[in-house]
Amino acid sequence: MINRVFFACLFLGLVTAGSSLSCKWMDDKFKQHNEETLKLLDTMVSAHLLIFTLNFFKCDEDKLAFTVQVLEEVAALFEEDHSSASWEDSTVRNFLNIVNKQAEELHSCVSSLSLYFKTEMYFKRLSDDVLKKKGHSAEAWEVIRKETKAHLMRAEPLASSLHTVN
Repeated sequence: MINRVFFACLFLGLVTAGSSLSCKWMDDKFKQHNEETLKLLDTMVSAHLLIFTLNFFKCDEDKLAFTVQVLEEVAALFEEDHSSASWEDSTVRNFLNIVNKQAEELHSCVSSLSLYFKTEMYFKRLSDDVLKKKGHSAEAWEVIRKETKAHLMRAEPLASSLHTVN
């Protein structure tokens, strides 16, 4: 419960912050790629919520580093055995390619990812408590799909708050 309140506060703060961070790829491609990943997740149709809050972040680079970490953790989660899910392998590969591209390009916009936002622990818990305990079943993957979609939908306003006008 405390985690949800903390992440809710973090989300509200992130959504309202502006940015002076300059990253051309963010300006041109992040939203386009994020929309594509959301569409791909919708085609995978066959709790925990990670909510971002701005009060936690000291600067725009922290927000960006957090977004990169979430994308990397999402990619790692979808690398797990998803053979029980009713998704096309090509859809999952496309989804992973786009998420990895987003993480890679955004990573180039930050000087350091030394910040640790407990995203790794959260996604490990999803992997252990949802996927592994339920045998990587189709139902477990549906929970993961919905959680991932929610996270990526929350990442959009966070990244948009960093959009630069150059």
